[in-house]
Amino acid sequence: MNPIDCFSATYAEARQKFLDAVNEQKLLLTTHRHPLKGAQGEELATDVAWAGSLLNERVLVVQSATHGVEGFCGSGIQTGLLTSGLWKERPEGVTVVFVHAVNPHGFSWLRRVNEDNVDLNRNFVDHFTADYPDNPGYRELRDLICPADWSEAAQAHSRTTLDAWGREKGAMALQSAITSGQWWDKQGVFYGGRTHTWSNKLLGTVARGHAAVAKQVAMIDLHTGLGPYGYGEIINGHSAGEIGYTRAKEWYGAETTSNEDGNSASAVVHGDTAHNYIHHCPNAEVTSITLEYGTQPLDAVIDSVRADNWLHAHGTLDSTQGRTIKKQIRDAFYQEHDDWKTMVHERGMDVFRRTVTGLAGT
Repeated sequence: MNPIDCFSATYAEARQKFLDAVNEQKLLLTTHRHPLKGAQGEELATDVAWAGSLLNERVLVVQSATHGVEGFCGSGIQTGLLTSGLWKERPEGVTVVFVHAVNPHGFSWLRRVNEDNVDLNRNFVDHFTADYPDNPGYRELRDLICPADWSEAAQAHSRTTLDAWGREKGAMALQSAITSGQWWDKQGVFYGGRTHTWSNKLLGTVARGHAAVAKQVAMIDLHTGLGPYGYGEIINGHSAGEIGYTRAKEWYGAETTSNEDGNSASAVVHGDTAHNYIHHCPNAEVTSITLEYGTQPLDAVIDSVRADNWLHAHGTLDSTQGRTIKKQIRDAFYQEHDDWKTMVHERGMDVFRRTVTGLAGT
């Protein structure tokens, strides 16, 4: 198998490769069709394939495209896991579930967010009490983070001012202000939404349907955009004192990073998809990691998100500027280079093996 062949140029191609691999490997499959169409008028869906009994007490979930445009990487890894037959190495009693394209709309339209401008990895908060996390840094910097003007002069001004704020408050303080999440600015970046989205509800269905009796659930959420080129950082999203925090350290050793330890490339995130399994699998101990692959320098990645936000709020998609911005965000979250794809694939295989080993030993 050539791992590079597992990656695709479009959502439609990625979906077809995944479905072909599922069919070839004779896994079970359920398709959840999205109500909207893709950028090329194609059908959108989240496809869920699995191997093993739904009555097993140990379940591993591997999911892609929580942030849509990051699905180019995640889908390639999932297809590689299937095509290589690595999934067959799971011990008896372990079920493996592949959730392909959690956010198919963002995948097709080259957006991190979904059809409602919601960042799904900020959407798994308590929407009933409406006591959303506050982000005072975002409130202070909102008009610089999401300016109404995206001319070269406006970009230079906002970037210079944001950089100055970061020098005063700290680089991570600036990153947190922009990326940790906010729940009041519907047109802004990293918006967590005020209700459960289509994809949020779907992941709840997946958790209840595929891990209803599980006592141990492991989840690998595949992401891109942070860290060194091609390196897959194993981010432990649990808080210190939680069983998942301890278990992730046991499974992955010193390679595990976390905000608790202050050594992660990611800022603190509220409402990530790990909460889906914690909430819907109350009888299970959940061990969740984000496998985060580096692409470009952080400023370039963040600016691509800001540009795409401006484009959908104020710009014209079918324009020279619109096409430039779409290429910018695609490049920020997916590298069209064989060495990058090879690194991504090999790391994905390694982390999958270690997760299965850890899960089987619990």
